[in-house]
Amino acid sequence: MENNVKNITNKIISDLKIRNNGDKEFHQAVEEVLYSLEPVLVKHPEYIEQSIIERLVEPERQIIFRVPWIDDKGNVNVNRGFRVQFNSAIGPYKGGLRFHPSVNIGIIKFLGFEQIFKNSLTGLPIGGGKGGSDFDPKGKSDREIMNFCQSFMTELSKHIGMDIDVPAGDIGVGSREIGYMFGQYKRIKNANEPGVLTGKGLTYGGSLARTEATGFGLIYFINEMLAYHGMDLKGKRTIVSGAGNVAIYAAQKAKELGANVVAMCDSNGYVLDEDGIDIDIMTQIKVVERKRIVEYVNRKQNAKYFEGQKGIWTIKCDIALPCATQNDIDIEQAKILVENGVIAIGEGANMPCTNEALNYFIENKILVAPAKAANAGGVATSALEMSQNSMRLSWTFEEVDEKLNKIMKNIFNMSKEAAKEYGHEGNYVVGANIAGFLKVADAMISQGII
Repeated sequence: MENNVKNITNKIISDLKIRNNGDKEFHQAVEEVLYSLEPVLVKHPEYIEQSIIERLVEPERQIIFRVPWIDDKGNVNVNRGFRVQFNSAIGPYKGGLRFHPSVNIGIIKFLGFEQIFKNSLTGLPIGGGKGGSDFDPKGKSDREIMNFCQSFMTELSKHIGMDIDVPAGDIGVGSREIGYMFGQYKRIKNANEPGVLTGKGLTYGGSLARTEATGFGLIYFINEMLAYHGMDLKGKRTIVSGAGNVAIYAAQKAKELGANVVAMCDSNGYVLDEDGIDIDIMTQIKVVERKRIVEYVNRKQNAKYFEGQKGIWTIKCDIALPCATQNDIDIEQAKILVENGVIAIGEGANMPCTNEALNYFIENKILVAPAKAANAGGVATSALEMSQNSMRLSWTFEEVDEKLNKIMKNIFNMSKEAAKEYGHEGNYVVGANIAGFLKVADAMISQGII
């Protein structure tokens, strides 16, 4: 039976690569999940009999559209918009919008596929989806960004709704962009439906703690994982890649729990501050002023700046938190981290480690908090925002944060127990994949061949 399952898995992956030629990130995401599900398929042949895997890796719907907009010089620009509605077995599609020049259909499919399992792990009724555009908000004026967002939403509004598909933010999409898109959605629909987008401003239906949620949730998961293995964050030398919301609030919460966060980076380079990164200064530079991270050394004594993002992984550390983007850590960086004594990896970004790097960490007994489990705090809090919108009320920061902490503890325990049950105790990558899969697969079987 095991050989048969292996053959089935290999064929599904081979066929997927042919059908999705060139979508290498999507191939990577599917391979990482499917190979870890093989012990489940051996134990539950009904998933094979009903072609659950073949159906799971094919999106329910893929939408690509033109986004024309006018810049400040009066020139017409054309970008491409995407929305992949991947799986709605357990709820409406839910997943962020990414605005970045690297965005293509393969990137969106990989993100949407990951979102299925991430959303399932939260325990909340949300399916998997993702979207975005190859538009680059960097260097654009507020008016240009508004023009783009309004054009983007004019088409996207035809495909989303509170009970259909609920987008949120991702790279390049913060409260400013969400606000412009929500305003255009209201204008088109002639209705105030706050639950159609999450990550909104607090004045029009947003949730307290949503901005902090992904970073905080990552640290809550890591803290639980370390505690299970008889450790904690106190005194742990920590490095964080990225300087957006996820990285900043992960660094903040890690410091609150006693970690010594010494380095952060953006796409140009990284800063090393042996006295500990000052989160207030970093937030001012990256969130408020939207400047490059090199500015940090002008405001903090003894801090050093180095060109090149990847160099951050050469810094000796106990905890590494890749919170920037996909494939941030490859096998070479993984080897350096292990050689330098890293004890835990916390994936704050989506798929920030290559499959080779992940396998190397696991082979060397490094604790890995996998993205689809450890960074689920953002979408979990988005679902809590949807609940508040439906009930026409707002919870306090403390109430939302308490619910988030509980959700992240539950996700860790689900991942831990699934790994143990299927013979991979301590491998939270496998555990998260299995735990997320089982709920979705059972829901798909219950709903028939659709």
